[in-house]
Amino acid sequence: TLSCLPGARPCIPRDFGHGSLVCVCNATYCDTLDPLVLPAPGSYIKYESSKAGKRLERSEGRFQSSLHTPGLLLTLNISTLYQYVKGFGGSLSDAAAMNILKLSRPAQDNLLRSYFSESGIEYNLIRVPMACSDFSVRPYSYDDVPDDYELKHFRLVDEDVKMKV
Repeated sequence: TLSCLPGARPCIPRDFGHGSLVCVCNATYCDTLDPLVLPAPGSYIKYESSKAGKRLERSEGRFQSSLHTPGLLLTLNISTLYQYVKGFGGSLSDAAAMNILKLSRPAQDNLLRSYFSESGIEYNLIRVPMACSDFSVRPYSYDDVPDDYELKHFRLVDEDVKMKV
C-alpha cells in the first residue's frame, strides 16, 4: 500500500501501466483522509501526490518572517482578500455517472462517501454539464426546435433522468 496520512486508510494501488497508478475503491474498502484541521497562524499544511508514489502525503511547516538566502519571497497579507472560494468539487458528466452506476451499491456508497463526507475530501459542489459534452456517448441537446424562445419543446434526456438527476 502507498503511504497516506497518519491515521487515514492507505491507498491500495492498482497499476494501469505507464506509471498510471490509481487507488482502489470497492464495496469493502476505500482510502480516506483524516478530518482536515486548519493550521495555526504562521503555519501551513501541505498535501502532496506524485507519480513516484506519494498519495496526499501530509507535511507541516511554518512561514518564515524573512528569508536570509536569495530566492523567492512570498508575502501573505491575510487582512486583504481578493476572492472568495465557495467550495471544491468535480463534474458529474455522463461518463462519470455511467462508471459510478456500474459499481455495486456498496461500492457506490464508498466512492461517494470518499468525495463528499467528512471522512473523505469533503467536496461541497458538483457541476452537471447541460446537455451532452465530450464525455457523453452520443450528441444531444434539450431543445432543437428553432425559435422556441418559450422552451415549449425543452426536455431532459434519459442520460439526465436516469444517471444524474
